[in-house]
Amino acid sequence: MHTLAQLKAGQLGHITRLQLSENLTEFPVEILTLADSLEILDLSNNQLSHLPDSITQLHKLKIIFASNNLFTELPAILGQCPNLEMIGFKSNQIKHVPNESLPPKLRWLILTDNQITAMPSSLGERPRLQKLALAGNRLTSLPASLANANNLELIRLSANQLTEFPTQLLNLPKLAWLAFAGNPFGVQTIDASVPKINASDYQLEQVLGQGASGIISKAKWLNNPHQFTDQIAVKVFKGEITSDGYPQDELNACLKTGSHPNLVKSLAQVDDNQQLALVMELIPAHYANLGLPPSLASCTRDTFEQGFALTIKQIHKIVMQMADLVQHLQQQQVCHGDLYAHNVLFDEQANIIFGDFGAASIYGNLTLEQQQAIVQIERRAFSYFIEDLLSISEPANTEAEQQLLVEIKQLQ
Repeated sequence: MHTLAQLKAGQLGHITRLQLSENLTEFPVEILTLADSLEILDLSNNQLSHLPDSITQLHKLKIIFASNNLFTELPAILGQCPNLEMIGFKSNQIKHVPNESLPPKLRWLILTDNQITAMPSSLGERPRLQKLALAGNRLTSLPASLANANNLELIRLSANQLTEFPTQLLNLPKLAWLAFAGNPFGVQTIDASVPKINASDYQLEQVLGQGASGIISKAKWLNNPHQFTDQIAVKVFKGEITSDGYPQDELNACLKTGSHPNLVKSLAQVDDNQQLALVMELIPAHYANLGLPPSLASCTRDTFEQGFALTIKQIHKIVMQMADLVQHLQQQQVCHGDLYAHNVLFDEQANIIFGDFGAASIYGNLTLEQQQAIVQIERRAFSYFIEDLLSISEPANTEAEQQLLVEIKQLQ
């Protein structure tokens, strides 16, 4: 984090990334002095409502974040920024996205949690568009031009007002990660066998991890009404909406998916005035994350710890388990929407546990043609998952390893 005082004093010359959060109501003109170096500008968590036309002087600017501000319109001037690739205006009050606001090199657009009712036709005219986050708005349809977004790989449409499934997405050649729960066309009643309990039945202990949709903690029973295992964790969902959609939709998808050896096992659900939560079996401590989330540079593709590698035998075992799990999801008519290595836990024997249903969608009430297309989209995510793992594989030195590699690539 930088300060405005540092900027005004000329102490930030030649930096490539600037982050200012000081309840700013006006764009600091001193930022323009960084025109020859600045690539990433983060003005999130301020009180801004507009940007000056002079922002185009930042000719090296690639990324701008302005989440949690007071914008009611996506600034049209952004469309004139020649090298701007990524725009993040999450959690503002945006109602209007002008046709001219989208820059020609746009690759990644985040407009989650606003009040947008329609997106411009220019959205489908940005050939580099790869990642699009529009959850938590008031969209009733998508522009037909998105049928031309041939490089689009990930889209988040949950928690909107879409009355029909946007079929213009179904034939996109690279689309792999799709989330659409929480729209009028997708409402379904879930008849789950997972029992309901009260939040007072357990006590939360240390936090194990957290993501966009909730916080997972180790817990202990105060009252164990169904005689479940003592080793439990509880995911307490956050507010009404997340970057992927409504917490209730995530819970519904978990319940609809049911049981599988490679899934985090759901034991009970909690839905009362105090909290919405899911009680799960505690994952053994020797499991670790298989991958890391995408970076600003990789956009849609997972990253891995530097130096991390897997043998062909390990990859083969992981891939075969995931193949069976993808088949199970298909049988339950659940699209996970976030099939990534960073959502997979694994151990030294390459056993995996898969979770995080924040972007999951249930599609059983769609037409057969739409269902088949969604299955194909999820399978494409599986193919990318395999590709990411093979990018960190050790060489296949033996004949047996070479045969396993053939099997992996055939599945891919």
